[in-house]
Amino acid sequence: MDPAALAALAGSSLVGAMATDAWEHARDGVVAVWRRFRPDRAELVGEDLAELRREVLLAEEQDDELLREALAADWQQRLSELLRRQPELAGELERVLDEVLAPSLPEEARTRVYKQTNIAHGNGRAFGVQDGNLIYHEGKGQGGGSPEGAAD
Repeated sequence: MDPAALAALAGSSLVGAMATDAWEHARDGVVAVWRRFRPDRAELVGEDLAELRREVLLAEEQDDELLREALAADWQQRLSELLRRQPELAGELERVLDEVLAPSLPEEARTRVYKQTNIAHGNGRAFGVQDGNLIYHEGKGQGGGSPEGAAD
């Protein structure tokens, strides 16, 4: 799976799982990924996930969809950065997503877990839409220049 898509899916699923009774299992799965690839950060990530749980519960209590989306975006970014630094962890993160995070979600939320692959080559652009969110990636061709019509 594309690392950006994997990070997006895992981040959204993580936030959803933190609102469930299985949140500790979800936390432990994500901390295990960090422990394996960034052991110096694992304890801090565990603390951050406990804070995430409190924020997710607050968002649920207030029915605040914008807060849930912001929390998911934050964790998508964290996971994306981890994948950029440690690309070999993609398989492990995908395993945690499939075996821990997605099964932790309530049945109605599991139907909203998407896997989507968009491919662009050279200076191509890829657009993906999931649950109303637009995801845009722009390739960098070998010429290194701006796409035609782009302002410098």
